[in-house]
Amino acid sequence: MKSEVHSLDRTDLRVLRALVDNGRAADVALGEQVNLSSTAVARRRRILEEAGVITGYGAKLDQTRLGYSITVLVLIELSSQEESKLVEFEEAVLSCPSMSFCSFISGENDFMMMINVRSFDHYDSVYRSELSKLPYVAKIRSSFLMREVSQRRIAPIVLEDRLGQ
Repeated sequence: MKSEVHSLDRTDLRVLRALVDNGRAADVALGEQVNLSSTAVARRRRILEEAGVITGYGAKLDQTRLGYSITVLVLIELSSQEESKLVEFEEAVLSCPSMSFCSFISGENDFMMMINVRSFDHYDSVYRSELSKLPYVAKIRSSFLMREVSQRRIAPIVLEDRLGQ
């Protein structure tokens, strides 16, 4: 499944950069930041949303302040890569309440997940009640994130690289 690449000009990129920094910015404030009228900003924002370039807006939460101070990177190897088994695993993983991210990956593992827990004991419980019950799991490897160095909403190159095209 290949997504169509949307054509962007320099002004679109400035609007996108500003929205990545502050998705709650009002059109008037955005306009001042990118030297456009609020009407022009609203039109561009709407076009970018309709084209699927902007897929949504959300708040970034501090999970430590919510009691979930541990993030676990989980690598999962399945016993089979048969399409029906991949689909069944993917459907099952969606019911894991501790999972914040899951992706099918290349290499020796099949899936990478991010799990959010309150403590090591809590992870043990999640491992037993959620992860070990997922279908077709052959191997589970867990790594605990020690310190977050960076969490970008988007890699800078994604917007910067477009200027050279």
